[in-house]
Amino acid sequence: MGRAFEFRKERKFKRWAKMAVQFTRLGKEIVMAVKDGGPNPESNSRLRTAMQNAKAVNMPKDRVEAAIKRASSKDEKDYEELVYEGYAPHGVAVLVETATDNTNRTVANVRSYFTKVGGTLGKTGSLDFIFSRKSVFRFDPGERDLEELEFELIDAGLEELFVETDEEGKDVAVIHAAYEDFGKMQKTLEGLGIELKSAKLERISLSTTEISEEAAADVLKLIDKLEEDDDVQAVYHNMAE
Repeated sequence: MGRAFEFRKERKFKRWAKMAVQFTRLGKEIVMAVKDGGPNPESNSRLRTAMQNAKAVNMPKDRVEAAIKRASSKDEKDYEELVYEGYAPHGVAVLVETATDNTNRTVANVRSYFTKVGGTLGKTGSLDFIFSRKSVFRFDPGERDLEELEFELIDAGLEELFVETDEEGKDVAVIHAAYEDFGKMQKTLEGLGIELKSAKLERISLSTTEISEEAAADVLKLIDKLEEDDDVQAVYHNMAE
């Protein structure tokens, strides 16, 4: 019974830690959105999207409001958005999106994570042939006719519509559109009354690298270290599932 209790306790701690990281990243995104387009979500689509994503992961309303208020202060630092690209062990491509108020700290940390596991940091643009930036929207399909929805979204730039299973085993409808069609697709989905779980610009791998489970453990060490860093907003890789 003692072991079972410790296991549940560890799982709960990991969930809390993951949630804390999500809230930190979303808070930073809210700050950047406000500085970019003002504190009114009605006229600032980036802020509206960030608030929508915060709601999807149950980020407390007071934390969202605090981030908006903080961003409106002249004392709040500006964040610079930077992308780092490289290879993890066993030839797996890894792309890291960051938002930082100290570029020297961020690049030093990211480089050290790659180096410690035997990976290498490359030049910006070196992985353009592996990753494509896409507009990605997720929502609960419910009883909606997805085939009919596909026709309604063609003019908004729909490239692909499919269903995947989330961490809780629930069906989630996923839409892919071109990077430049993000605003048009978001507006169309809002007009159709679809409540989104998330709306993001993501990096989709165009090819995958097959490696053993043992080798995958080495790659996951790097990914875990990157995802724990406060300056990191997202990590993408092309390791086959």
